[in-house]
Amino acid sequence: MSYFNHFFRFLFVLTLVCSSTFAGDKDKAKQKLLTSIENKSADYWKMARQIWEWAEPGYQEERSSALLALNLEKAGFTVVKGVAGIPTAFTAEFGSGKPVIGILGEFDALPGLAQEAVAEKQSRTGSGGYGHGCGHHLFGVASSAAAIALAEQIKAGNLKGTVRFYGTPAEEGGSAKVFIAGAGLFKDCDAVLHWHPSSRNAAGDATCLARIAVKFRFHGKSAHAAAAPEQGRSALDAVELTNHAAQLLREHAPDFTRIHHVITSGGGAPNVVPNFCEVFYYVRHPDATTVKALYQRLLKCAQAGALATETELEVKYLGGTHNILPNEALSKITLRNLRELVDLKYTEEEKKFAQKIQETLSNPKPLDRIAEVVDRSGQLTKASTDVGDVSWVVPTAGLSTATWVPGVPAHSWQAVACGGTGIGRKGMMLAAKALAATAWDLYHDSATLKAAKAELKKRRTGHVYEPLLELGQKPPLDYRKPPKR
Repeated sequence: MSYFNHFFRFLFVLTLVCSSTFAGDKDKAKQKLLTSIENKSADYWKMARQIWEWAEPGYQEERSSALLALNLEKAGFTVVKGVAGIPTAFTAEFGSGKPVIGILGEFDALPGLAQEAVAEKQSRTGSGGYGHGCGHHLFGVASSAAAIALAEQIKAGNLKGTVRFYGTPAEEGGSAKVFIAGAGLFKDCDAVLHWHPSSRNAAGDATCLARIAVKFRFHGKSAHAAAAPEQGRSALDAVELTNHAAQLLREHAPDFTRIHHVITSGGGAPNVVPNFCEVFYYVRHPDATTVKALYQRLLKCAQAGALATETELEVKYLGGTHNILPNEALSKITLRNLRELVDLKYTEEEKKFAQKIQETLSNPKPLDRIAEVVDRSGQLTKASTDVGDVSWVVPTAGLSTATWVPGVPAHSWQAVACGGTGIGRKGMMLAAKALAATAWDLYHDSATLKAAKAELKKRRTGHVYEPLLELGQKPPLDYRKPPKR
């Protein structure tokens, strides 16, 4: 063998050894990232339980927001509070330069779901009737845990770039991320990651339903319902006519439409003609343009109700959210990391709890599903989220983990109960690790970030993103508060 052959063989072997050593060092550093999250598990669970106890409604999450922000400040993040004109929204940033990876965190609770962390339905005092039926007490904490672990690796010199945590309130109907996006706070991000509690583990480039939220308030005239009904103009009659018209509208709406409502104020006594009533509506469809058209038709139903009853209609338009724009380039990495990290197992005590919960379900699922990861690529989920608007302005990908017993539906007392136990804790920690691992890979993979941006541009071709907001609309900070009559 010639001298040159020996020389080039030596270079080849040296390259393999160096590459292997470098890859090994990267793997060790990535493992430190995950170990750091695990080592703080008790602290993160304490935070999540505290937010679970507070159960603060949308745009009123003062203590929950402050707790997350303070923990990030202690970790060295630069925190900016009250962003986008929202008192409980904030950003927390660590590092400098590119790439900028954003991680979303939520922390609002839902009305009518107060529940102890037990397998029987019962109310929980001190929560004002609110409960974390969508697991947002886990959401914000897990996302902040991932951000802090990444910041540690940036500080150690194992990562280069910026990690930014977004404290995003009022996801449940308040559309906070739409206003945050409108304020330009995502414009320099290279990618944004998010997750959501669920009854199973899943990732992939799924989409969801766009949504508009609105409150119709009717003002009439009070009168004695028996002695002088002719002098009254019933706001409740206007609500009932609106609801009847909306029911007829459903027959003539496009496929996959969802229209649902609750009467939030319906009068106080049957012998008094109600002079004020309010009904709260959601309109959903996979396409935001269709949602806008459906809303106009629903508005006519309310106008007809007011006309027929001689009451005045007040429209409280709360804004809307777009469908998620999928991003396959990012979703592949998210799915891969979730599959590599899934390690959920129930203790015997947790199994007993889960079995009792399943006795209350109409459609329980096998408990061993917590060890599986589902690829939801190409699927349409029937929920809505303001993450959708983020995905139209920056490449975005998400995942879900099993924080609830398999078969438990979101927005249920069972979800609240599970979220206050070790079952919720395990799913939360898995989510934190999967987010951190995905971000880690993206910091080292400029090609994927470039491909994700190109994919976003391609998917937006022929579509103009316009928020489902009225001109000059401000965040509806009072949407969870009782209406002023």
